[in-house]
Amino acid sequence: MATPAQEKGLHRLFELGVIIKAVNAALELALGFLLLFVNVAAIVQTFAAAELVEDPDNFLVRHLSALAGSVSAHAQFVSALYLLSHGIIKAVLVFGLLRDKLWAYPASIAVLALFVAYQVITYTRTLSLALLLLTIFDLVLIWLIYHEYRHHAHKR
Repeated sequence: MATPAQEKGLHRLFELGVIIKAVNAALELALGFLLLFVNVAAIVQTFAAAELVEDPDNFLVRHLSALAGSVSAHAQFVSALYLLSHGIIKAVLVFGLLRDKLWAYPASIAVLALFVAYQVITYTRTLSLALLLLTIFDLVLIWLIYHEYRHHAHKR
């Protein structure tokens, strides 16, 4: 059994993790809306064209321009829906956790476990360090949510 000081520290870590997920949800929602309503490829192409006039050998701008030109409207729409759905799900769960709604604890654990499973599968193909760090963060957050849930269930 943890001491009261340890419980307080774990609770603060839980809150910090949930707040980080809230920021993540807000960014996903903002980017999702941006992709839904703005032709990102056209904007990148416009800025790249102006930059390439000044420096035609700019490696980064040439590659960003080529990358933006290869993104179809359908791919942008699917990306927008993906980000919006993730953002909405995370926002609802974060709201429930911060409001101490009992349903939000097991729901958050289940959703994060699904995200972790997807991330692990994707990691095996990409070996992305960022994805590995996100997965570790999500696993720690799952444990903190479980601990907080048990703590609240014990108090009730």
